[in-house]
Amino acid sequence: MSLAVLRSRALAGLAAPEVTVEVHLAAGLPSFTLVGLPDTEVKEARDRVRAAIQNCGFEFPQRRITVNLAPADLPKESGRFDLPIALGILIAAGQFKASDLDAHEFVGELALSGELRAVRGTLAMCAAIRQEAGPWHDTEHSAARAFVLPLASAPEAALIPGMNILPAQNLLQVCAHLAGRELLAPFAVAPAPTLAHYPDLSDVKGQAPAKRALEVAAAGGHSLLMSGPPGAGKSMLAQRLPGLLPPMTAIEALESAAVHSLAGSFRMAQWNQRPFRAPHHSASSAALVGGGGTPQPGEISLAHNGALFLDELPEFQRGVLEALREPLETGHIHIARAARRAVFPARFQLVAAMNPCPCGWLGAADGKCRCTPDQVARYRGKLSGPLLDRIDLMLNVPAVDAADLAARGDGEASATVRARVTAARARQQTRQGKANALLTAAEVELHCLPDCGGAALLKRAMQQLGLTARAYHRILKVARTIADLAGIPDGAPLSTSHIAEAVQYRRGLAH
Repeated sequence: MSLAVLRSRALAGLAAPEVTVEVHLAAGLPSFTLVGLPDTEVKEARDRVRAAIQNCGFEFPQRRITVNLAPADLPKESGRFDLPIALGILIAAGQFKASDLDAHEFVGELALSGELRAVRGTLAMCAAIRQEAGPWHDTEHSAARAFVLPLASAPEAALIPGMNILPAQNLLQVCAHLAGRELLAPFAVAPAPTLAHYPDLSDVKGQAPAKRALEVAAAGGHSLLMSGPPGAGKSMLAQRLPGLLPPMTAIEALESAAVHSLAGSFRMAQWNQRPFRAPHHSASSAALVGGGGTPQPGEISLAHNGALFLDELPEFQRGVLEALREPLETGHIHIARAARRAVFPARFQLVAAMNPCPCGWLGAADGKCRCTPDQVARYRGKLSGPLLDRIDLMLNVPAVDAADLAARGDGEASATVRARVTAARARQQTRQGKANALLTAAEVELHCLPDCGGAALLKRAMQQLGLTARAYHRILKVARTIADLAGIPDGAPLSTSHIAEAVQYRRGLAH
């Protein structure tokens, strides 16, 4: 047999389209040709495959070898095609007979010794195989192909239910399995339950208004901007947001793990952990929203279902911050390049912090600030109106006084606040199937109606503060979250107190 056909997977964002690996051996001068839009990493497979075949005791055929990765218009990258290419060469050369090739899919990077190395994107590939086999809940009658992959990638792949995972340590084990001599043992070790460990809110001294704002933000999925002098505790508060969020659902955990797997940064210790990303203010637009020749997820996608903390917000490049506007509204990001396009999820909670002025001491009682009004205006002007309009809660975080610092830590623990947040989120899921921050304008009119006093207060706030229509709806969303935390029944209108607290979070960052 001079032709072998095997199945593998490519990656296009979080999608994992099927790739057919066709290997043909023909008479002629010895050569090794790879076609099908391979990139440099795939082309280098020729040398890795040759060395691996020889070091495993097989004979590398001295014939004209053509490897086609179909479909031809789909870009192929990384070393995941090493294993199916090597197997195709051996089968086409007749060095062993394989059965049930069409019932398997293969991925794996080969070391020169023939060992199999882990590949990134395992979760995305497993999810694609499982989805093509039928409904995820039908684990008994699924017809998913067996997935042969490196042993190091097996625990990650086992997170997808209903998969037939066949891990292997080297090329020889895969050959023995296909030849029927020594079958690979299915990997069925369930992921061990992990306890989420987050910094505790009780560590923060004082700052009761900021803690309340953090609870409201967590309960409704709202974005938050804090302004205050250095050392006020803004970073401490932001780091404790993931610990206030409800436990991750199975779907949320898989989505977050898939994004990190695609970036090659997933670790089993991260399973069921809310991500917290805090990029430096020197980060580029591509680092924050994703990009590259081969589109990769950025920080906003790595923070999917978690929190993105941007410290020193005005120090970020303006173009970088403006790139956040679309994902803040839609929950995903489109990356378009000349030859490739990808869509990544980006449903994150933005938590940002900034100083009130360039030196950070504007409004300090000892008068340390020497910034001119023009310097303060230029500093705050780095944040555009459209971006600030998309932030739900804005508050000033003053310096902690000596009495609060000397007091013993008797504040509420994160677990206590998380219980209230989880109950509020449960009300939102029952009522509308989503967090309050995600409500559309029509849904706001349906679920967030104020009473007469609240409506009058909101009208005055719109006139006096010069708020936009977007800000109007965001105030109502925040007020609905405040009502949910208070246990107000769904049918009851929002009261004046709920509207007043929500308006307080839209008063801006003036001192």
